[in-house]
Amino acid sequence: MSSVFDRSLADAIGAKGIIAVLVVEDAEDAVPLARALVGGGITAMELTLRTPAAMDALERIVAEVPEMTAGIGTILTPEQARSAKEAGAVFGVSPGFNRRVVQAAMEAGLPFAPGIATPSEVEACVELGCDVLKLFPAEQLGGLRYLKALEGPYGFLGLRYIPLGGVGLGNLADWLQEDAVLAVGGSWIAPKDLIGRKAWGKIGENAAEAAGILRGARG
Repeated sequence: MSSVFDRSLADAIGAKGIIAVLVVEDAEDAVPLARALVGGGITAMELTLRTPAAMDALERIVAEVPEMTAGIGTILTPEQARSAKEAGAVFGVSPGFNRRVVQAAMEAGLPFAPGIATPSEVEACVELGCDVLKLFPAEQLGGLRYLKALEGPYGFLGLRYIPLGGVGLGNLADWLQEDAVLAVGGSWIAPKDLIGRKAWGKIGENAAEAAGILRGARG
């Protein structure tokens, strides 16, 4: 079965290394937010479907900030997977595994990374052709020790993971140095309060700090 996540896109996101996870309340903030992140060296984002503004924000970024690889997260229904593709999402992510959502993403042609927390979920994802998986909540599950334990039986499959949950400046480098980690997702770069205050300068500084850690960890 072919991969649910296009290999060339996976390689591109792996080279970017960090995915900024964002909650956007006002679509007017989307473009300056994306430009602040790109200016700081972060060129991949996951716009979460936790607000009504998310799809509008995605469309604006796709149209006006082509340097940004813009994906949609918190996809919980098949309809959201289809809508994300129509709105121009480059990839989709969910916090957990839902077979119907994965299948809808495949049918829509949306590269998709379902969330996993257990070996059974890994196997369910593999059965559908998923080889890029979101590990959530990464630190709360046991952090790198847990991921390495999963890699024991499944490492030969070449699965790649996007850890999210409890990842920040203090442990970012450790995650980035793990071979099985494709990219790290994090909301600390542009948290809701900074976006709400339109603190684009601070967000740019946070992005630059994260990008510096990425360069140190991966060269």
